[in-house]
Amino acid sequence: MDGMLKSGSLHGKTIIITGGGTGLGKSMGKYMLELGANLVITSRKKEVLENTAAELESQTGGKVLPVVCDVRKYEEIVHVIKETEKEFGQIHGVLNNAAGNFISPTERLSHRAFDIIVDIVLKGTYYMTLAMGKNWIEKNQPGTFLNIVTTYAWTGSGYVVPSACSKAGVLALTRSLAVEWAKYKIRSNAIAPGPFPTEGAWSRLLPGELVQKFDPAERIPLKRVGEHQELANLAAYLMSDYSAYINGEVITIDGGEWLRNGGEFSHLEAIPEKMWDMLEKTRK
Repeated sequence: MDGMLKSGSLHGKTIIITGGGTGLGKSMGKYMLELGANLVITSRKKEVLENTAAELESQTGGKVLPVVCDVRKYEEIVHVIKETEKEFGQIHGVLNNAAGNFISPTERLSHRAFDIIVDIVLKGTYYMTLAMGKNWIEKNQPGTFLNIVTTYAWTGSGYVVPSACSKAGVLALTRSLAVEWAKYKIRSNAIAPGPFPTEGAWSRLLPGELVQKFDPAERIPLKRVGEHQELANLAAYLMSDYSAYINGEVITIDGGEWLRNGGEFSHLEAIPEKMWDMLEKTRK
C-alpha cells in the first residue's frame, strides 16, 4: 500500500479538491502533498477544513489552503479560484470529489431531498468545472479535471436514485468535455471507486446494525474493500503528467464488484461443493 509515483511527481502543481476535508478527499489530498503538490481543500465546514489543513501540513510538510465553499453556489466557487490564484498563482488541476447520498426507497424521498443530492453532486461538479474551465481557457492555460463517479453511473441503482442520476450526469460531463475542451489542452477523466469505507460516510448511509449486516467485501470477487492509498495512487497518476495521453476515460477500481453483480450467474458461488457434485451427475 505504498505510494506508486516517484517523489516530486506533482512538484509545483496546485490542485483543488472539493470535499477535501474528510474521507477519500483527504486521503487523496495527502498523497498529492507527499508528491510535491500545493493543495486547496474546500467544504462547507470551516473548522473541519482548518483542522485537516493543519494535520496534513504537519504530516507532509506541504502547503494546504483551506477555503470554505458550498459547491452549490457559483459565486463561492469563483471565490475559491481567486483565493487559490492569490496564494499559489496558476491552478493545474481540480478533483471534483464533493458528494452526498441517501439510501432510501425513492417514493419516500421528498423533492427537496432529491434536490440536495443533485445540487451537490451534479450542479456542484458542473459549477466548478465551468468556472475553472472558463478561467483556464481565458488565460490559455492547460488543466486537468478528475471527477469521482460510481459504477452505478452507467448501470443505475435502486435506493440511491438521486445519486445515480447525478453521477450519470457527471460521467456525461467528463466524456463530453474531454472532446470539446481538448483543443484547449484541458483533460477530463473520472474514477469509479467501489467500496473504500470511511467512518463518517458509511455510518451515515448504514446506521446502527446495518453496518455489520451489510458487508461490502462479500459482494467483491477479491473479498476485500479498497485501501485509501490504492485510490490515492490512481488519482495522483491521473492528475500527473504521466497520464498526459489519457483523456475522457473512466477507470473503475472496485475489485471486480460491478462485473460480478452484473453477471446473471455470478452469485452461484454460493452453491456448496456437494450440490455441484449432484448437478454434475445429472448431466451424465
